[in-house]
Amino acid sequence: MSPTQIPSPRPRWAVVVPVALLAACAGPQGARSPVDRLAHVPDFARKPYAPFSRADAVAIAVREWRLFGQPVDDDPPETRPEPPPDRKPERMAGLWQRVGEYWWTGQDAGRPEASWTGRNDESGAEFSAADDGNYAWSAAFLSYVMRIAGAGTRFPYAPSHYVYINAARQVSLGETRSWAVAAEAPDAYAPRLGDLICAGRGWAKRLRFQDLPTDKSFPSHCAIVVATGQELSIIGGNVDDAVTLTHVPTTADGRLAPSGGPPVDTRYPWFVVLRVQYDY
Repeated sequence: MSPTQIPSPRPRWAVVVPVALLAACAGPQGARSPVDRLAHVPDFARKPYAPFSRADAVAIAVREWRLFGQPVDDDPPETRPEPPPDRKPERMAGLWQRVGEYWWTGQDAGRPEASWTGRNDESGAEFSAADDGNYAWSAAFLSYVMRIAGAGTRFPYAPSHYVYINAARQVSLGETRSWAVAAEAPDAYAPRLGDLICAGRGWAKRLRFQDLPTDKSFPSHCAIVVATGQELSIIGGNVDDAVTLTHVPTTADGRLAPSGGPPVDTRYPWFVVLRVQYDY
């Protein structure tokens, strides 16, 4: 199935494994030399062997979604009951190790988070399923996708979404040219394949595009656009403790609802689009 063939209307996963959208709360990347930071990255992504392309980023995200069983969840996060610990995909055989690969590859070498998995901390000790919010991996997943797609040193890899949200806003303000990602207002820009859309969580639900960049960390969630059309299909990590696809309503010109609504998306307060500057 190609990215443009993502199922719609909305299919359902046979086993619903719900949990609130979470992002890890660690700080921004420490300063290290590019050689150190990329030492653990595969040659095909580090050199890279091919240009940094939106097609590759989308294909990588879709591949990981398939690995987790192609779950789709379009319900509001607040309506999802907490699953039993033994039903969390991130802790299942074969998948907790995959989450570990997101952490290892997506973070710069030397970060303690690089040693985390879907159920283990940096020492290898297994943490309780009740504590998994302290090890949320949605930002690690997107960092992994960007890294494997060949972003090299052009993406601000981080264990928390706010790091690259703020970095992208600094790019769009002309304060830096270091990153291949720029923040766009959702009422002014229609997301393209491979772009990231982001929402605040908790107290940060009230954040607006005009508040960026912030002077402190904030809880948030981002996902990558893998299909466009009458609605967006996005894939995010740590959604229902899995790599999960969600459908997002758009206006007639492709912008995020409720920027020009109707329609209106009452589930997520999307407040910024990260336009990824791919080579093609």
